[in-house]
Amino acid sequence: MALPARPGDQLASATSTTRVIVIRAPASAEGPIECGGLPMVAARDAPAAPADEEPSGTLIGKRYVDATDTLELLCTASGAGQLTYGGQPLHIKAPKALPASD
Repeated sequence: MALPARPGDQLASATSTTRVIVIRAPASAEGPIECGGLPMVAARDAPAAPADEEPSGTLIGKRYVDATDTLELLCTASGAGQLTYGGQPLHIKAPKALPASD
């Protein structure tokens, strides 16, 4: 996506079935949000993805963050390809630990 992503934006991979929603985004773009090496597009503009694709890159329901924790994406549809931002891979966000109840 050429313009900075905003919270609530729905993005789709141009080459797979991966779809995400932007949860948190930095004020200025450090590069495009990509999946499988190609920039993601607005979900409404996404081409039809192959239906027989084997999901192996992104996992539905997982949150992906960059190394500085300024960009957070929620995966709404699994697909092939790794998510990257500014050329750097995004990682699955670790769940928050619940407080112990004694």
